[in-house]
Amino acid sequence: MSAGFGWLVRMLERITPLLWLLFSAGGTLVAFLFPLHILVTGFAIPLGWVEAPSYESILDLVRHPLTRVYLFLLITLPLIHGAHRLRYTLYDAFKLKHKTVLIASLCYGVAILGTVFASYVLLIAL
Repeated sequence: MSAGFGWLVRMLERITPLLWLLFSAGGTLVAFLFPLHILVTGFAIPLGWVEAPSYESILDLVRHPLTRVYLFLLITLPLIHGAHRLRYTLYDAFKLKHKTVLIASLCYGVAILGTVFASYVLLIAL
């Protein structure tokens, strides 16, 4: 590890409890809410068990601030969960612990980019 990235390693060590908290929240959210979304949008609506909502009603729902918060959490927490899981999988399964800075930067960088994009879409584009 080069001396120039020592600050990044120290920062990662300092925020590790926060990352584990976000990892846990993302995993819990995925475990409880994704199956519900898959059931409704993947099975119930296409099979005709429930009537499909109109475009206008979905747009009105998505424009509500609480729905935007819900969608933001539904998108970003699983991204952080996946980034954290991938980071430690690469460390443990492929013995890449010596590449801490590169792996953490790539994993969390993609999660941050996804969060920024979700924020843009939910706050500005709609």
